[in-house]
Amino acid sequence: MSDDEEYTSSEEEEVVEETREETKPPQTPAEGEGDPEFIKRQDQKRSDLDDQLKEYITEWRKQRSKEEDELKKLKEKQAKRKVTRAEEEQKMAQRKKEEEERRVREAEEKKQREIEEKRMRLEEAEKKRQAMLQAMKDKDKKGPNFTIAKKDAGLGLSSAAMERNKTKEQLEEEKKISLSFRIKPLAIEGFGEAKLREKAQELWELIVKLETEKYDLEERQKRQDYDLKELKERQKQQLRHKALKKGLDPEALTGKYPPKIQVASKYERRVDTRSYDDKKKLFEGGYNTVYAETLEKTWQERQERFTQRTKSKLPKWFGERPGKKAGEPETPEGEEDAKADEDIVEDDEEVEEEVVEEEDEEAEEDEEEEEEEEEEVEEEEEEEEEEEEEEEEEEE
Repeated sequence: MSDDEEYTSSEEEEVVEETREETKPPQTPAEGEGDPEFIKRQDQKRSDLDDQLKEYITEWRKQRSKEEDELKKLKEKQAKRKVTRAEEEQKMAQRKKEEEERRVREAEEKKQREIEEKRMRLEEAEKKRQAMLQAMKDKDKKGPNFTIAKKDAGLGLSSAAMERNKTKEQLEEEKKISLSFRIKPLAIEGFGEAKLREKAQELWELIVKLETEKYDLEERQKRQDYDLKELKERQKQQLRHKALKKGLDPEALTGKYPPKIQVASKYERRVDTRSYDDKKKLFEGGYNTVYAETLEKTWQERQERFTQRTKSKLPKWFGERPGKKAGEPETPEGEEDAKADEDIVEDDEEVEEEVVEEEDEEAEEDEEEEEEEEEEVEEEEEEEEEEEEEEEEEEE
């Protein structure tokens, strides 16, 4: 509680005196100066006011003491909260620090494990390479100039593709690991002049040997590149002959992608929303089925239209019909029925003629397709025979 909020006893007396002066009624100097009853009443009023003020002051002091107690409790509670909050923040900071240290330690351990695994893989690859080089040296019979590397089944990438996908940092790291166990440190401590000369001569012979192997590998790579180029050229020549036999452009089969299949007319103006498989099936013989379905549909529509037609009759004529000849019926109803029967017969004959014509067209199309299939089979057989002859000539 601050000093300016406290009231001292002297200040309280001043307040009492001020209130007394304010509550004094204004009196004239001549009024009741010698009346004892008046003086007694005034004294009684002053005593009542004093008692009332004392009660007010005691109540105010009680209220003030309660407020001070509550303020003290709140300050104590605030101090406790500050202490607990500081402890919690300290514990949280400690926990975060431990978690960060654990994360860093795990990352370091993982990195070390990866480096060790990579080192083991490189060591195994180096051992295999050394064994392969030794086998190539020991092999007297000359083998093929090139080998076809198989793709990895899991990732679908060859080893060369995986090497190309590596970053510069990965390659540098692998280079350091590989050189660490390829280049062994020289143990020349305590060697004399003669031993140093022997060591230098040994290293010189090793350098000459490695340079010889390097030259042999470079020449072998040149020969492989030439053979691959020649094989690609021969393959292109075979594909050109194959395209010419099929009636295509000579360069149609030599590109990266096969030639496009024309499955629709170039004069078609509508957008074709069918898939490639649907269009391919149409050109493999499914068009006949579609044509038969459309033909059946049109026939059904015409049949329904014919059966649902309106038959108009002339009104009955009472009396002799104008233009009547001898032997004709009285009303034209009989003539109308006869005409209707004749029309039905004519329509049936037209439908039969259309069906016969369409069947003839389908038969002709089937024959043409069979002839084309036979020609394709013959061309494929001729191509296979020519390829076999070429293979035999190459083997010879």
